[in-house]
Amino acid sequence: MSHVFYAARQALRHHASGGNVLIFATVLALVVANIPGLNTLYNDFWNQPMRLQIGDFNVLSHAGHPMTVLQFINDALMAVFFFSIGLEIKREVLVGELSSFRQALLPIMGAIGGMIVPVGLYLALAAGSDYADGAAIPMATDIAFSLGVLALLGSRVPVSLKIFLTTLSVVDD
Repeated sequence: MSHVFYAARQALRHHASGGNVLIFATVLALVVANIPGLNTLYNDFWNQPMRLQIGDFNVLSHAGHPMTVLQFINDALMAVFFFSIGLEIKREVLVGELSSFRQALLPIMGAIGGMIVPVGLYLALAAGSDYADGAAIPMATDIAFSLGVLALLGSRVPVSLKIFLTTLSVVDD
């Protein structure tokens, strides 16, 4: 029995990466969110209040109300994510692959097109309906997911593609 745990531990040590965890979590969330009965537990999890109190002061609050798990991820963890991505882009702009305007132009134009085209299509399809106010929804990109998939592919993906996608995400968001 111990050889099974050893094999699992070795597999996790050699093959577990952020991309693997991301894909596993995505599949698990899709399954749980679509099973009747479990989907209410899934939604309740994301709406649980979070508190980090120092005396009477709650550090994790919005206008005096505790943040939910979803709000904490969107407001706190995503800020840290984009800060770290911004630092990577700064390094690339100063000394890396984006140090010339010509090299940075493609990701910038891609990001602008990635914002205009989906919103334009959405507005064209939803014109005159009650759904036209949701135009910003198709504009959002799942850049963390895309970077996780690229991390899953590892060295088989050229560094220039990772830099392009990262730059695209920063300009877009």
